[in-house]
Amino acid sequence: MYRIILFLLLIALAAAGAAWVADQPGELALSWNNWRVHATLPVFALALGVVIVDAMIAWSILRALWRLPEKIRKARRERRHARGRHAITQGLLAIGHGDSAAARAHADVARRHAAGDPLTLLLHAQSAQLDGNRDAAREAFHAMATREDTRLLGLRGLFIEAQRADDVGAAVAIAEEALKTAPSSTWASQAVLGFRCARADWTGALVILDNNLSSGLIDRETYRRQRGVLLTARALELETVDRDQSREVVMEAVKLAPTLVPAAVLAAKYQSEAHQIRRAMRIVEAAWLAHPHPDLADAYAHVKLGDSARQRLVRIETLAAKAPGHLESALAVARAAIDATEFAKAREALASFIDAPTQRVAMLMAEIERTEHGDSGKARAWTLRAVRALHDPVWTADGYVSDRWRPVSPVSGRLDAFQWQMPLSALPPSDGALAPSPFEQAMLAAGPERTAPVDPSAHDATQVAQDNAPADQPVVDVTPSPPAAAAAPAAAPPLFRARADIPTASEKPAPVIPAVIPIVRAPDDPGVDDGTDPDEFAVSLPPSRGQAGGWRGFLSRIRP
Repeated sequence: MYRIILFLLLIALAAAGAAWVADQPGELALSWNNWRVHATLPVFALALGVVIVDAMIAWSILRALWRLPEKIRKARRERRHARGRHAITQGLLAIGHGDSAAARAHADVARRHAAGDPLTLLLHAQSAQLDGNRDAAREAFHAMATREDTRLLGLRGLFIEAQRADDVGAAVAIAEEALKTAPSSTWASQAVLGFRCARADWTGALVILDNNLSSGLIDRETYRRQRGVLLTARALELETVDRDQSREVVMEAVKLAPTLVPAAVLAAKYQSEAHQIRRAMRIVEAAWLAHPHPDLADAYAHVKLGDSARQRLVRIETLAAKAPGHLESALAVARAAIDATEFAKAREALASFIDAPTQRVAMLMAEIERTEHGDSGKARAWTLRAVRALHDPVWTADGYVSDRWRPVSPVSGRLDAFQWQMPLSALPPSDGALAPSPFEQAMLAAGPERTAPVDPSAHDATQVAQDNAPADQPVVDVTPSPPAAAAAPAAAPPLFRARADIPTASEKPAPVIPAVIPIVRAPDDPGVDDGTDPDEFAVSLPPSRGQAGGWRGFLSRIRP
């Protein structure tokens, strides 16, 4: 609307100006050498306008002709650049879906049409990596590292190639150079931190951690936790070298990360040695509330040197009450109760975990049976059950299982990666815990009366059964039949089968067979304890010699 009004006003002003010029009287005379021109004012104004318009047209034509070569070059350059950009786009898409041939072809096109583009170098390097041409990839990344705009990207590529070539020295040097170029680089900081932790350079790792905080790569809470981890690792290293410095370092670590189990255990140990019993107990309790751990329970039990086993049991019960129902609480109480010969308390602590026991629960039950009753049969059954039981939590990081805590993961180099949890390879099946085998059920169900002598007359009227007979042989039960009123709805399967190598009464008079005590054993059981030999759990056997490998081992297996 405003533009229309403005256009009409301009037309009106132009018409008014033309009318004013036409109304002006007089003539204009121009004398140049022998040329004389006489014209009225309107005619002169019209001629002047025509000259000006012609001059502008001529200037535009001359200017266009002057700039024509430059425009042609610019258009050609833009076409080449567009082709290069198109080739880069298609090449990166080909790399994304794994087409190495198309990526290589597009990289060649991009190199011809857009050689100076940083993305061309990136496409060339990634296509070489996809083809497995490491030399070409390193060459492209090196060219990128020499440019100011792609220096960090080139260093990252060279770092990855050095890692793939297992060149640790080159990888460390490249990561440190990248960290100098860009202190806020996440990958360079993590790489340098991991390498320094792998070399146990805890002081250098602390410097990198401070740099990460100042660069904004980590927050304050993460910084406190990771600094506590590094200080704990340094304190553990100094424990056998300089105990005073180790004590100072671990106390700082506990202040930064009070729930870190290794730090709490070591700090409680130092406080106990200094007779700071209450302070040591508070350190362990703070870590126990967050993560119950057997090392914490052991440190809490021995926080006061010289205590008896019953005093340690009372202390452990106090600690277990802070995490009721937890597996580690039950295990800690059971361990202390066994040491104090309070077997009833040990059984009570483990009662809720024996239906689906872990390995440590099963081994503690075996120790209880062996120590309290001297029942090696039940102890053996619990030991066999421990082999098939669920695994207990261990220190794991990125699928790697360690027997002790470590500050960094040996797989990824990640700091504070180890967690106290069940390993991935030991997860229970989808249908729940492993069910006990029939052998375990029979051994655990049998009481002390299972070794009572059997009436020989009961064996005179029937055949003696053994567990290695064929399955299709008739089964004879050698146990006395219960009264009819107390009979079970379904008869239990017999434990023995008749032997085929003993002749029947019709063939030969049955010889007097001595009384045999029926004993249930597993196929892989080496034998039954007859009571004359010492308990195999109490005797330390020498380690068996390993079988030879290769053809020697093969021949030894088939040799009679």
